[in-house]
Amino acid sequence: MANISLPHGNVPPALPLRISYAISSFKKARAQRRMYRKTINELSSLSDRELNDLGLCRSMIQDVARNAVYH
Repeated sequence: MANISLPHGNVPPALPLRISYAISSFKKARAQRRMYRKTINELSSLSDRELNDLGLCRSMIQDVARNAVYH
């Protein structure tokens, strides 16, 4: 019978822990994407004058949404 011995520093996390981490990462990414799309939709619905009052132009909407959600 063969035994495999791994050093304690290189022991991979247990499968349930990795699955849990993957699920939580997926949920976080999905929530961020939802907020990104919502921010884009709300800013896009504003008039050019309203965007100007905020110091924005239409070409900046995606960058503003990305910075608001992912940074």
